Amino acid sequence: MSDHSNSKEKWIKQKREARKQAFSLLFEQIFQKETMEDIIQDARDARDLEVDKFTKKLISGVETNIEEIDKLIEANLKGWRKNRISKVSLTIMRMAVYEMVYEEDIPVSVSINEAVELAKEFATPADGSFVNGVLGSISKNLENNGEK
Repeated sequence: MSDHSNSKEKWIKQKREARKQAFSLLFEQIFQKETMEDIIQDARDARDLEVDKFTKKLISGVETNIEEIDKLIEANLKGWRKNRISKVSLTIMRMAVYEMVYEEDIPVSVSINEAVELAKEFATPADGSFVNGVLGSISKNLENNGEK
């Protein structure tokens, strides 16, 4: 393998790990009444967590834009209500929607694929399909509105 493909694989792996970190921290925040800074500090203390820049950007982006993100998710739920979605799937979709709407250098297809992989890893294959369907619908609506 060339050095270029090795560095690209390393970059992809780093982004995937950053998404896993962001997911676990955002998921934890759902159940704790602490600030994200406190949750990150607790994670550092408990498991020597090192939070990279992309993880921080994802967390901050989701927190800052959560109302808009949740509106997009809710508008694309077919026969579901947000409060019926598993917290795992909701957290994963929030991260993906943040990327899809606010991160111009990340292709929408990558955001969706990464979200589906996280859902398969942390939830069930059915959650992966559900996440894929909702994010696919959001993607189509963004395209139709001239966004991304």
